[in-house]
Amino acid sequence: MKEQMTKQKNWIKKVVVIVILAVLVASYYLVPSVRELMNQIFRMFASGDFTVVKDFVASYGAYAAVISFLLMILQSIAAPLPAFLITFANANLFGWWQGAILSWSSAMAGAAVCFFIARILGRDVAEKLTSKAGLKQIDTFFEKYGKNTILICRLLPFISFDIVSYAAGLTSMSFGAFFLATGLGQLPATIVYSYVGGMLTGGAKMFVTGLMLLFALSALIVLIRKIYTEKNKKSKK
Repeated sequence: MKEQMTKQKNWIKKVVVIVILAVLVASYYLVPSVRELMNQIFRMFASGDFTVVKDFVASYGAYAAVISFLLMILQSIAAPLPAFLITFANANLFGWWQGAILSWSSAMAGAAVCFFIARILGRDVAEKLTSKAGLKQIDTFFEKYGKNTILICRLLPFISFDIVSYAAGLTSMSFGAFFLATGLGQLPATIVYSYVGGMLTGGAKMFVTGLMLLFALSALIVLIRKIYTEKNKKSKK
């Protein structure tokens, strides 16, 4: 009886998520104003300029924080759009610590949405929303580091935040463990990006971009070295 009820609940969840996604996709193709807005948002992210994101969010006045929150969830679902542009924009608009709170909470909400989409709809849907290669990459992390994968990946800026969330939903990991690890791992980067983002003007953007690339490269070297050392230990055994 319990098993039957569980199956029924899972089926209802699937139907609800599928209907929501279908409505969103249909709105894009059938409602010109929605399509125009979404295309504007995608162009905005493609520009790589946080000032464009800032101006877009600021144009909504009193609802700016709500729009920023929704943008963060959108970029989470449509991986891998760059979330740091929203974090920089939030810091510039609302101040670094208020912006950090907004960016962190909205990123957590986006991570939760990705996790449940993958858990409810399965790998095929997750691959369509992200990439097959991206999910496979995170699978290898889960094989090596287990539950610690979430915390490790959140601390590495070159690994897609959103793909990790989808990949976690495909494992047996509990949502509580995922949410806690995401919150802890995401907090340092959010604080740093927000603090720096609050000061970004003109040429400082180039400096920060270079700094982020340097940090990502350093983290990548450390990670490769660790994996290489582990492989050598296993081969010796």
